[in-house]
Amino acid sequence: MHSLLFRSLTNTDVATAHLNLRDQYLQYKHIIGEILIDKNPGVRTVINKIDDVGEESEYRTFKYEVLAGPDDMDVEIREADCTFRFNYAKVYWNSRLNTEHGRLVESFQEGDAVCDVMAGIGPFAIPAGKKRVFVWANDLNPDSYASLDDAVRRNKVEQFVKPSNEDGHTFIRTATAELLRSQPHQATITKKQSRTDAKATKPPEVLKTISRPRTFQHYVMNLPATAIQFLPSFIGLYTEEDRKLLPADFKLPMIHCYCFNTKSDDNVQEGIDICKEVSKQLGYEITPQTPDTKIWDVRDVAPKKRMFCATFRLPEEVAFRTRPAES
Repeated sequence: MHSLLFRSLTNTDVATAHLNLRDQYLQYKHIIGEILIDKNPGVRTVINKIDDVGEESEYRTFKYEVLAGPDDMDVEIREADCTFRFNYAKVYWNSRLNTEHGRLVESFQEGDAVCDVMAGIGPFAIPAGKKRVFVWANDLNPDSYASLDDAVRRNKVEQFVKPSNEDGHTFIRTATAELLRSQPHQATITKKQSRTDAKATKPPEVLKTISRPRTFQHYVMNLPATAIQFLPSFIGLYTEEDRKLLPADFKLPMIHCYCFNTKSDDNVQEGIDICKEVSKQLGYEITPQTPDTKIWDVRDVAPKKRMFCATFRLPEEVAFRTRPAES
């Protein structure tokens, strides 16, 4: 069995233990819950996930049963020096992805623009915003959007992170078009004021300004069960008319598409298979040897199942292809 601990909003000194109990332990589940609370003073509630392994709702939430303690799923957590508040029963969160969140955010540069298509509550977007990266972050789940919007304000990244709540297929295109045609925007970085300056209402000293690009340098698609199926939305991402608006130094964006596949010691066949599926969706061949392409091993999710991140540069032939007529 595995447990993940979270702090409760009602008391930051207690936590909820989340278990994935194997079948042989189910007959003892309530006893296990009581023992965990008895032996761990910081644990107030113990729950067990009851969905079948691999089963996911549209919003990646899960069904659970309370084994011991009150049914309180409101939590507060910190990751990458950011604070998130949410109801664990209504949104998706996985603490085991903290390393992956950090890895990808590290690849963003200050002043980049990132389109986070399935942003959840913001584990990529909020740390990126703190890094002074402009992020247009979207999630279909209204509860995720509410927590994302709260995290933007709570972590004071309003100048950099713009939350949205719409379908990801649509968001890829509308966000791209809106950013390209947007008015110039600058984020102002100011010196932290002393208490004396603040009381004197002295205006803060401006240290630097950062101009937002008019194109995205990265697209993040963290919905591994179905993200690859969103790739056709990149076909005809730009039109020939858009070429007149694109900056002189325009470079096609990097796509970071999460997915599931089988697992092996070297991931060679998995990389080939993932690239074949990416190619099928884009109508353009991409292989593990294509420049700027990397199939990253994220983590194991089941005995024969692994999560990957397929990173590649959007081909020009795809980005400027005539968009297929809407059915």
